[in-house]
Amino acid sequence: MKVGILYSRIRKDEKLLLNALRERDHEVEKIDVRKQTFDISEAPAAFADLDVVVDRCLATSRSLYATQFFESYGIPVVNSHETADICADKVKNSLALERAGVPTPATKVAFTKETALEAIEEFGYPCVLKPVVGSWGRLMAKIDSPDAAEAILEHKATLGHYEHKIFYVQEFVEKPGRDIRVVATDGEPIAAMVRSSDHWITNAAKGAETDVFELDDEARDLVERASDAVGGGLLGVDLMETAEGYTVHEVNHTVEFKALDGAVETDVAGAVVDWLETNVAAEEPEVTA
Repeated sequence: MKVGILYSRIRKDEKLLLNALRERDHEVEKIDVRKQTFDISEAPAAFADLDVVVDRCLATSRSLYATQFFESYGIPVVNSHETADICADKVKNSLALERAGVPTPATKVAFTKETALEAIEEFGYPCVLKPVVGSWGRLMAKIDSPDAAEAILEHKATLGHYEHKIFYVQEFVEKPGRDIRVVATDGEPIAAMVRSSDHWITNAAKGAETDVFELDDEARDLVERASDAVGGGLLGVDLMETAEGYTVHEVNHTVEFKALDGAVETDVAGAVVDWLETNVAAEEPEVTA
């Protein structure tokens, strides 16, 4: 199998995946997205014999465009453009989960400071304001008072980019100082961990402590349903524990797994390659160009 790894920076996650592929004697083509041009009518010769491309782009914009091109060339992509498009945008993510009946935090979207403030007041304090595109917990704000709401909304409104004019407001979920990250392939969990922190943001990228987590039947069912809701693939499903059970607050399409790999006994990258070998490279997508 010849696997293209689409990237803009080789991090530990990509190194783990590259090592796992090479240990199985798969041929690997590293594709630095920053050095590529894409033709709308035909694939570059370098891509002609790829069996599958694994998207590991850091930049969402590059990821979304590049996956469209590879699919138009008839090359299977992990994850598909459809899945990436849903997961990259928190509004689309929340809508997909809600439509599928997957428990997810109550969310409102507004387009002006005034209507965003109304949404915040309806939720009450605290509540959470998130960027519609972003990762690692960046630019998220827990809003504890009307004064804080006005200041944060004013700040977002002056940032300039149109995405900051979309106000994604969510209820604050009282969780037990931790959340749960599950890496799954087409809804089947590879492994799971808890991320614990005294801070309300419990991302591993923010310094949260990690430990293995054993999924129960309810969590496994939600992971499968959340995966189906966004189109399946190699995904990170984030859950929180509440008094009423689990809630899925996000599904990630270019999931990082180095922290999980260090927290569990499972060879996460090896399990991803198992899935690629068994399922992905055998698929024959339609050429759309």
